Amino acid sequence: MKASGNYVMVLLGLFLMASATDAFAYTGQKLAGDAKISLEQARVIALRAHPGKIADEELEQEKGGSGLRYSFDIRHGKVTQEVGVDAKTGDLLENAPEGPDAD
Repeated sequence: MKASGNYVMVLLGLFLMASATDAFAYTGQKLAGDAKISLEQARVIALRAHPGKIADEELEQEKGGSGLRYSFDIRHGKVTQEVGVDAKTGDLLENAPEGPDAD
């Protein structure tokens, strides 16, 4: 019985690790190899530009800057701000209230 209990604990641990990994994934993660700025660095830049709570984050190819950027939706009170950070230079590309056609 003890061996089967250990087996269940190992399976539970693997399940929890897999769930945690999914929770930290972000849209566009497959592009991360092309970025020179890490997601963590981009978060710091974005939150300096607009303090609040990050509601969504993604790495995307988009016109402007180097063509690769982190995009953050940052909530502060009732306002959601879209903040873009160039993934290759760290430059702030956008800092504006999220529009009605948010994607």
